[in-house]
Order: sequence, then structure tokens, then C-alpha cells
Amino acid sequence: MNNQRWLSLNFYTFFFTWGIFLPYWTGWLIAEKNLSVSAASMIMGTGMIVRACSTLFLFPLFTRLYSLSIVMKCLAVGSLGVVLLYIPFDTYSSLFIITVLFSAVYPNLLPAMESSASVLVSTGKIHYGRSRSWGSLGYTIALLIVGAGTAVFQEAAILWLMIIGLIAIVFSQFQASPVVLHVKTKPINQVDEKGSLNKLFASEGFVIVLLISILLQGSHASYYNYGFVYLQDLGVGSFYIGLILNVAIVCEIVFFTKVDQFFSKMKVSTMYSIAALGSTLRWVMIYLFPNVVVFIFSQALHVLSFGVAHYAFIQYISQKLKPNQIPTAQGMYAAFAMGLSIALLTFLGGFLYEISPKLSFLGMTLSSVPALLLTLFTMRKYNY
Repeated sequence: MNNQRWLSLNFYTFFFTWGIFLPYWTGWLIAEKNLSVSAASMIMGTGMIVRACSTLFLFPLFTRLYSLSIVMKCLAVGSLGVVLLYIPFDTYSSLFIITVLFSAVYPNLLPAMESSASVLVSTGKIHYGRSRSWGSLGYTIALLIVGAGTAVFQEAAILWLMIIGLIAIVFSQFQASPVVLHVKTKPINQVDEKGSLNKLFASEGFVIVLLISILLQGSHASYYNYGFVYLQDLGVGSFYIGLILNVAIVCEIVFFTKVDQFFSKMKVSTMYSIAALGSTLRWVMIYLFPNVVVFIFSQALHVLSFGVAHYAFIQYISQKLKPNQIPTAQGMYAAFAMGLSIALLTFLGGFLYEISPKLSFLGMTLSSVPALLLTLFTMRKYNY
């Protein structure tokens, strides 16, 4: 299996499970475990904080001790083991503990996948967008299958599909992986390691880019956690919810298929500006027009709010950082942008949702608008 195909397979299997966990897990806790919206939000929000801490500290530590190949194998097996604990337990305290454990292990697969991609892009002729589009395909197929599964078997299907998906990840991780991923990413000695980290943190350009990513990815909190519940409140059936959520991912697939062709030469700051404008427009549309038709049209803006913002960060670290800095940078991105910011805004979104569902989405502009302003005020100073 060549490197491009290996990367595509692993993106596909991981994002298949991500397409189950991200949009449906809160709804599953509410429907199958009989939790209130606020209780499920507390569990998921706490889980995201744990995810942030885990990806920030544990993931970089493990990649300095072991190769990316070994780390991904252990994370895959560990994730499958923990998710099985959901089967026998139903109390709030037990679900809280299991979710914390799962959040400490499973989400680390995301920076592991992205680090593998960044290393392969920087060391060989790998097209990131081509493989990442397979991840989007896995995500969209998961949404379709969950939509059909819940229509027939109710929300109980969500857990079993997640287990099947994790088994597929374990299988894919034990396929022959690229040789470069079998090498430890830590510097040769502790002095070099400390110097490498100091250079990363001292780079004001990196800090600004990371902060903008944190704001833009965090603005998806209400969409990820309450999109499924919101569509249910609008009276949409389970099968059609899967189709509607898939609109964003189909657009994302097309984007990542062509992104290298059209965006690889674009400045990172320009991409962030586009992403911030698209994100703000998306959440304002849902607030102003709380109906299914507008929600469907807003899904196309996922290409801007998520896709362009994500690609901008990947481009920055692939071009500006050394290979031994990439896992740490990806760990910080996963911890803060894909973890902590979403966790904090999940609490805010849950509070606003109980006041008015549409207000939960408008609240996300508190993150996207500052991202736009920060980009405009810093793009010339740091020339990124």
C-alpha cells in the first residue's frame, strides 16, 4: 500500500467514526440514556476539556516516546475498549466517567492522523487534499448510515455503529504504514527539544495563527452538539436529518478534492478572512431564518467556516515548521481549536439553547467576529 493510499484509508476510517461521534453523541445521550439537554451538555463539555488537556499534554508526550505508528495503534485499541463500557452503564455518574475516559483517548486519533499527514506532506509527494477528501467521504457515509439506522432502530443504532467504526480503525492501523511514521519525532537530545519548543512558542506568527484557528473552530460548537437536536425540534425525521447534515460534508469533499489546486498558493491570512466571513454569515442566517430550508443552504458555508480555516492551519505548519515541531503544533491545534474552545462554547450554546434554539447559533458569532478582526489587524505585521 503506497503512502497516499494508506493516508486516505486512515482518514476514511477515522472520520467515519467522527461523523457518528461529533453530531450524534449528545443526542444519543439524551435519547438513549435519558439525560436532559443541560446534563448531556455538561458531560460533553467536560469531555471536551479533557480532550483538550489530553491532546495538549499526552499526545506530544507519547509522540516523543514512541513513533506515530505505535501511538495510533494504541489509541485505536484503547478507544474501542473504552466505548464498550457504554453498553452496561446508564447512570449520570458512570456516563460522566466513561465519557471522560473516552475523551482522553479517542480524540487523540485526530492530531495523530493530521500529524501523519503533515509529516508525509513535508517529506514526500503527498497531496493532503486528495487524502483528506476521503475523510470527508467517510464522514458523509457515516451520516447517511446513522440517519437510516436511527430511522429503523431509533438512537440505539448510534452506539453500535460507533463500535463497528472503531473496529475498522483498529483494522486500518494494523496495515503496513509509511516507514517515516515508524521514527520517533522527538529531538536528538533534551536541549534540542527545549529549544524546539521555545522556538514554537516564541513565534508570534504561530501564536496568532493558532488563536485565529481556536476562534474559528470553536464557533462550530452549537452546530456540532445541537445541530441534530435542533433539526429534531424543527420536526425533521431522523433519516432526513442525516441527509441534511450531509450537505455540509458533500461540499467539504468537493472542496478538499480541489483545495490544493486553488488554495495552495493563497496567503494564510486571506484564507482566514474568508473563513471568518463565511462562519459569521452562516450563524446569522440560522438565527434570522429558523427553518429547514435556510439551514440546508447554510450547510454549504461549512466549506468556508471549517474547510478553509482548517486548510489554512495545515498550510502554515507544513510550510513554516520543522517536522519535529509538527506533532506538538497539531497537539495544540487539536487541544485548543478542536477541543477547549468547542468545550467552552458548548456550555454557552447549551445555556442559550434552553432560552431559544436559534440563539445558540447566533452566540457563535462571539467567536467568529473576533477571528476576522484579529486576522485583519495582524496580517500585515506578521506577514502570514
